[in-house]
Amino acid sequence: MKTKFLSFTVVISALLFASCNNDFLNTKPLDQLSESTVWTDPSLTEAFVTELYGGLGNGGFDEQMLASLTDEASFTHPGRGIITITESRSNPADIGWVNGTLSWANMYLRIRACNIAISNLSKSPAGFSASLLERLNGESKFMRAYYYQQLVRYYGGVPIIDKPFGLTDTSFLSARNTYEECVNFIVKDLDEAASLLNGKSMAAGRASRAAALALKSRILLYAASDLYDVNTAKAKSTAHSAFTKPEILGYTSSDRAARWTKAKDAAKAVLDLPGFGNKLNLTAPAAREEAIANYNSNSLARNGGEKELIFARYFINAKNENGGRIGLFNGPNGYHNWAGNAPIQNFVDDYQMMDGSKFDWANPTHAANPYENRDPRFYASILYDGAGWKPRTADVASKDPANQIQAGQYEITVGGNKVSYFGLDTRKSSVEDWNGSYTGYYFRKFTDPNPAIIDQNTWQQIPWPFLRYTEAVLNYVEACIELGQEAEAKAWLNKVRFRSGMPEITASGDALRQAYRNERRIEMAFEEQRYHDARRWMIASSTLGQKVRVVNVIGTLKAGKSVTLYKYDKENYNYTYNVVNMDPGKENRAWADKMYFLPIHRDEMNRNKNLIQNPGY
Repeated sequence: MKTKFLSFTVVISALLFASCNNDFLNTKPLDQLSESTVWTDPSLTEAFVTELYGGLGNGGFDEQMLASLTDEASFTHPGRGIITITESRSNPADIGWVNGTLSWANMYLRIRACNIAISNLSKSPAGFSASLLERLNGESKFMRAYYYQQLVRYYGGVPIIDKPFGLTDTSFLSARNTYEECVNFIVKDLDEAASLLNGKSMAAGRASRAAALALKSRILLYAASDLYDVNTAKAKSTAHSAFTKPEILGYTSSDRAARWTKAKDAAKAVLDLPGFGNKLNLTAPAAREEAIANYNSNSLARNGGEKELIFARYFINAKNENGGRIGLFNGPNGYHNWAGNAPIQNFVDDYQMMDGSKFDWANPTHAANPYENRDPRFYASILYDGAGWKPRTADVASKDPANQIQAGQYEITVGGNKVSYFGLDTRKSSVEDWNGSYTGYYFRKFTDPNPAIIDQNTWQQIPWPFLRYTEAVLNYVEACIELGQEAEAKAWLNKVRFRSGMPEITASGDALRQAYRNERRIEMAFEEQRYHDARRWMIASSTLGQKVRVVNVIGTLKAGKSVTLYKYDKENYNYTYNVVNMDPGKENRAWADKMYFLPIHRDEMNRNKNLIQNPGY
């Protein structure tokens, strides 16, 4: 009873005190700021706008990468929702793997924040310089356009929300706008952002005039593509042919040539920007080693490659962000890495020979030496059996003093007898067998070659390229090809080829189109381009839907040779390369036309009766 009486007394005392002095009711929370405070303080306003970039996440440097939804890579680890998409089992209740940077809910959360910023900045709050207001408004409009672009390229037309909803609003259930309306809205935001940011000196990683122009180039290129032309899409897709609201997914009318012209002009505006692009002025193919260095420089944003970046996500070791662990996520298990997104044979086969001819397993010379004399970008992008790499960690160094990727099965000599030895980077490795690649390959692109950056105990600072100059070059080439301006297309396409050590392309007609598409595939490897390109070209059934192919490498000792510690050596070994389909129990890819667009999640459909689901779901 004594305890209860004390509690009651405390409450009564508090009430009596409050009746005398109610100031405590008006105290401000110490961990929050009022809206009026934020939008009247330039520093707080800038902090709010800076947070708009938070929706970019780690760029493409998450453990699961978009590359593994394509014919570039296969995800090694089970249970992450990847094969739900690659096997075309997506449905509104279970879309499969959806990164935060393309999630419907996440993107609209960020769009709302952009709308709040744009609404408050439009009121021209006192104490803000005109230049600061322009910059912050320009950044906010760019970010809104970026997030809408993300939604549109995964889902098609979406509801356009251009203001923050408030308590006075009576309806929150917006219908999907047409695809054309969405493109126009995004372009308008980007034009305004480009104007507002013109002449502004922007820190690395922030929106800029160049970024606005580059994103405009991308969205207009998409708008001209097959997937977004309703007549073409219906002719190529059974899911689209039966859809009763085609305007949600593409253009139902207007001149397609005019759309290609807009795409060309938008790309050319980027090409005309000063200060961007790396080594695109060569008049002949670079030498092999120089070409490898050129591609590495562009991938790592170093030694001139930083001029490729128009809009990027940067990382610093002090923050220990996951984007700095891309080497860990994808590197060989024999280096204590996780082999997450492993390149597949389907992709490796599309690297040409250095003379520009197609690699062909039916060619005995190619089949016996599949990793020799290939496009220099292959060596900068892929770790393959026998490739030289970094020194092994201290606990593994004695097993591989040669520092070579061991992705095969080899004979060695033990006690005078030949026995099978499984490489350090296989799934039967003596290091970490559970983290080995199933495909026989590992990522090299985007991996810092610094020998000190080896495993999960070290981080790297490679930026993720959201928008880079060469994308705009390739956008320009594509638009020129589709407009029949082949000489101009080849002039720019061969700039990319020469930098990469490859001979010029001289083809015409559809052969030129196919050559361009392969060039884009190789140049933009693992940069979140292929998933969208294969869909917008509507070639997904023969690319994204292919069965995953892998390679089994076998090394057998030559007669009279004896080896007790394995290393790649053609003097001692005969090598064979057997290409087979991946075990369907691991991944059994299939394509259904509904997968040209992701489904809107069932929860979103239930919340908004005005939404129309995408075809096939």
